[in-house]
Amino acid sequence: MSEPDLDNAPGLLRDRFGRVARDLRVSLTDRCNLRCAYCMPPEGLEWLPVEATLSDDEVIRLCTLAVRELGIRKLRFTGGEPLLRRGLERIVAACARLVTDLGTHPELALTTNGMGLSHRAGPLATAGLSRVNVSLDTIDPAHFHQLTRRDRLPEVLAGLRAARAAGLTPIKVNAVVMRGINDADAPALLDFCVEEGIELRFIEQMPIGPADTWDRQNLFTRREILELLSVNHELHPDETTDPHSPARRWTIDGDPTKKVGIISSVTEPFCENCDRTRLTSDGQLRSCLFSGNESDLRGPLRRGASDRELAEIWRAAMYLKPRAHGLDNAEFAIPSRTMSRIGG
Repeated sequence: MSEPDLDNAPGLLRDRFGRVARDLRVSLTDRCNLRCAYCMPPEGLEWLPVEATLSDDEVIRLCTLAVRELGIRKLRFTGGEPLLRRGLERIVAACARLVTDLGTHPELALTTNGMGLSHRAGPLATAGLSRVNVSLDTIDPAHFHQLTRRDRLPEVLAGLRAARAAGLTPIKVNAVVMRGINDADAPALLDFCVEEGIELRFIEQMPIGPADTWDRQNLFTRREILELLSVNHELHPDETTDPHSPARRWTIDGDPTKKVGIISSVTEPFCENCDRTRLTSDGQLRSCLFSGNESDLRGPLRRGASDRELAEIWRAAMYLKPRAHGLDNAEFAIPSRTMSRIGG
């Protein structure tokens, strides 16, 4: 007897081009305790008022709906900085009890800057978190301070150690490469991650930060990143890469256990295989990180909408997902929200 084709089951988050969303990115706050140059201005942003942000119970209800009714199998909690969310462990624990259409619990991940992770890695693992991605653009203290406008590198490194001790693995580090600032630090960061058993993923800078901080002509591309890393290491394409993963991966020095990834959203978009849907901290649905449109779930939710009604709003929003984000087009329009407001 053949296995059922779950991707063709009714009620999923399917768009006009046949893609099915299985991965939900949930932003828990727009606030952050760093001021990374590619993400927000030195003075920060005007934070959303508390009443505009979804409550813990509202987040749990929408995640439950997504997993039980809409086919979501992966949940990633983001921000801003999600460790600033006091109810994070409660949200994780509730989501860890859910069951997907595969009959398994959803994969639960967290994207964090690592600040405070040394104190919460254990409780988060106990709650059911599967793994973490930590944003770390350099291990050079001076450059870290220049990029984040904070002198907190030791705390981030402590967070990485705590995540490993808590079993939140595989740990991944995400690094945005900025020309003339931390590009020269890339080889040292790769060596650090290899030594620590961490998979490093470099990310091309995207136009989703403060105004006037992104210049296509100044972009440090995937090709340049590979050239930089190949000075000290022999890199080979990894043929086992998940087609839905945004990162293309390379093995390092012939060792299949050591890998580095590059997310080249600008120069080599991966929209064709995108399986993501996004929920902002103020309850807005986005079918694409770079979308100019949002669909409101918070309003109907607070007016007493049923799960069936909320699911229909979600399906309709995802059906209209664009074929591609257009980042590789010179006419691309920068989104009205910054990354911290959308969720990574």
